[in-house]
Amino acid sequence: MTKTDVLRGVPLFSGLTERAIEAIAALTTEQSFAEGETLVREGDAGETFIILLDGSAEVERDHQPISKLGRGDFLGEISLIDGGPRTATVTARGPVKALVVQHTDFRRLLEEFGPVRYDIVTALTRRIRRDATDPRI
Repeated sequence: MTKTDVLRGVPLFSGLTERAIEAIAALTTEQSFAEGETLVREGDAGETFIILLDGSAEVERDHQPISKLGRGDFLGEISLIDGGPRTATVTARGPVKALVVQHTDFRRLLEEFGPVRYDIVTALTRRIRRDATDPRI
């Protein structure tokens, strides 16, 4: 599976053009995390967006487990946009391989390439509109 295939599976990127997906793929790096290693820590600045390629991780808030992540799951999508603090700690539960996008690289992409910025704004708007009309939310 290619980086672009993985990125197409991320809801934030689902409405993007092929060109935009390829531009984001060029920003990604593959990173490995050992069992017990912290991927992100609650309260830290949100500097990365992470997509799990292999392995699993546990999500905790206030030291309480709230969910588990596995292959294809992602975290930090809002941090791509605002770089705000993490709302949870995520810890590897076994070896994890992931694609990582740095906030600063993504921000530079948005500043330099208007079409990608437009595609991201459009995708976010669709998500907001969908969430606003979803009776489960």
